[in-house]
Amino acid sequence: MVVIDVLVVDDHALMRTGLSGLIDATDDMRVVGTAADGAEALAAVTRLSPHVVLMDLSMPVMDGVAATRRIAAEHPHVEVLVLTSFSDQQRVMEALDAGAGGYVLKDTEPADLLAAIRSTARGYSPLDPRVARTVLHARRGPARLADLTEREQEVLALVGRGLANKQIARALGIREGTVKAHLTSVFQRIGVRDRTSAALWARTHLPEDPAAHWN
Repeated sequence: MVVIDVLVVDDHALMRTGLSGLIDATDDMRVVGTAADGAEALAAVTRLSPHVVLMDLSMPVMDGVAATRRIAAEHPHVEVLVLTSFSDQQRVMEALDAGAGGYVLKDTEPADLLAAIRSTARGYSPLDPRVARTVLHARRGPARLADLTEREQEVLALVGRGLANKQIARALGIREGTVKAHLTSVFQRIGVRDRTSAALWARTHLPEDPAAHWN
């Protein structure tokens, strides 16, 4: 029988202890380490090579989304299962877009959490039913490329490449105030609240960079 190695990441010691006890009480899983923030999690993943990282989102030093993105990029063989109390659309989509394999909430039943860890280790993507509803709403909601004007797509593409408003204005030959106006509209249309989320959306949804020829 293959034993699933789990790294528990949470900034609350009581939660780490409780989760470790729950997992270690099974026959097919074991906790190989714990971490109190995303930076510790990255170091632990490098050192321990767990099968699954059970990842909290709200933590000091480095939050769970940033840590998940780094793990997905640097350790593609390691699966990340988010365990958090956040079920709002933006947090869910940020975590999944960062590379999380699954997303469950902290009020889930212990048996369901263990099943989610096993499912994640096998390469599946377990989602709490409330989270699944959020994802479905996001995917069929306002975030459609066709809803954006050609100019909005151009601005969004440059945001995805990390350009500041002044650089975008220079690249497109428009005023900086016009860039800001376009971004306000884009944020509303794709359902995000900040520039980082807009950049992530651009990288996920824009099939190619329509502004590449402006360099």
